[in-house]
Amino acid sequence: MSAIRTPKPIDMHVGSRVRMRRLMLGISQVELAAALDLSFQQVQKYEKGTNRIGASRLEHISRFLQVPVAFFFEGASGASATSKEDARSLVLMDDFVSSPEGLRLVQSFTQIEDADVRRRIVDLVQAIGSKN
Repeated sequence: MSAIRTPKPIDMHVGSRVRMRRLMLGISQVELAAALDLSFQQVQKYEKGTNRIGASRLEHISRFLQVPVAFFFEGASGASATSKEDARSLVLMDDFVSSPEGLRLVQSFTQIEDADVRRRIVDLVQAIGSKN
């Protein structure tokens, strides 16, 4: 009898960061799959966290997507985190970055080099969000 395997939060986080970066660069799942010599279905499984990404594969992805390997772990709440709230946050983040508005916002925000300006924008968005 086999147990149903659910994705681990860290795998979901890494996968969502792969998806976010891929979308930021305007690369399709098919293009990423071809660069990695995989099927696009495998890329989908990586991005959902259904399949774990091995170390050498993650290094290859980081080179293709032009970011350090550490990028994929930024913002992770820790490998031991298993709460439903963490998983829900990852789903919300993925949904946001996958939307046209979210993608435009992320692309524009990452082009701002001044850290103080970025902080002020975050403060502004939080203030607007708290009024609803």
